[in-house]
Amino acid sequence: MAEDQDDTERTEDPTQKRLDEAIERGDVVKSQEVNTWFVIAAAALVLLAFSGPMGADLATSMRGIIANSYAFRVDGGDLLRLMEKICMEVVAAVAMPILLLAIAALFGNIIQHRLIFSAEAIQPKLSKVSLLAGAKRLFSKQALANFVKGLLKLLLVGTVLIMLLWPERHRLEGLIGSDVSVIIPFTRTMSLKLLGAVTAILAIIAAADYFFQYRQWYERQKMSVRELKEEYKQTEGDPKIKAKIKQIRHSRARKRMMSAVPKATVVVTNPTHFAIALQYERGMQAPVCVAKGADLIARKMREVATEHSVPVVENPPLARTLYATVEIDQEIPPEHYKAVAEIISYVMRLNRGRGR
Repeated sequence: MAEDQDDTERTEDPTQKRLDEAIERGDVVKSQEVNTWFVIAAAALVLLAFSGPMGADLATSMRGIIANSYAFRVDGGDLLRLMEKICMEVVAAVAMPILLLAIAALFGNIIQHRLIFSAEAIQPKLSKVSLLAGAKRLFSKQALANFVKGLLKLLLVGTVLIMLLWPERHRLEGLIGSDVSVIIPFTRTMSLKLLGAVTAILAIIAAADYFFQYRQWYERQKMSVRELKEEYKQTEGDPKIKAKIKQIRHSRARKRMMSAVPKATVVVTNPTHFAIALQYERGMQAPVCVAKGADLIARKMREVATEHSVPVVENPPLARTLYATVEIDQEIPPEHYKAVAEIISYVMRLNRGRGR
């Protein structure tokens, strides 16, 4: 019963492959609060850096138009050209601030995830128009989080705005009859204060919301035990097939090893558990292990050696040591030269006695 539950419930952490696939299809971590924070912060910087020059440029343009208003004709196409000129002046003054705000909005997305181009995210889905699916989204954890987040933003921002504006209420009343040269600097200063306070509050909200969105995204990517097994089969291969391939490789390696036994100079045995086939010819620096095995393979090596008249010498300590320290096609270690040399000398004397 527990196994069936594991197969259907997504209780396992997602693999890196699962996370990468989610990103490729456009399912990424995204917090709208982070985007909002970047735009608000950029607006504060724009107001701080460009409000003075931008206001001066617009004031100069408007002052010239008003001062020479008597010279402008408003009949025919003159009025249209005048409006075009005013629009061009306004666009030229606000073009750089608007560009910076657009860059901030783009950067707010890039800092959360790399740019992804996926057609799957815009494909029509029945779940998007399903009443049941819509009701689930309406009463989901995400919807509840958005509701609480909206109330929290309204409460915090409203509180801060009241705290900043309430001490200035008398000055605000006095601005009604003030000159424009007084109103503009005061408005700029208050706007910077308000934007600075809102930016600080939204920074905290954006960080908390991003963490929440990341946890929601991570939970969506969790996998069941069955999905983990299927992914393992796709990436690592079916364990049964891998075991079969491993068996075939071992069989081929054993055949190649057995074909090397007849070329050996001597086979050192345990006598029943281990067998090491050594080859040595004049001019070689040291004897080389051409085959080795244990138990059934060792017995097969002794049979092949006997069939091809390869001497079999029993030396249990040396056989165990060579089996543990020497790999196939590897020279024996120098510390075993003496023991092996004695065996090979014995074999050579035996071969000379046989006339080989």
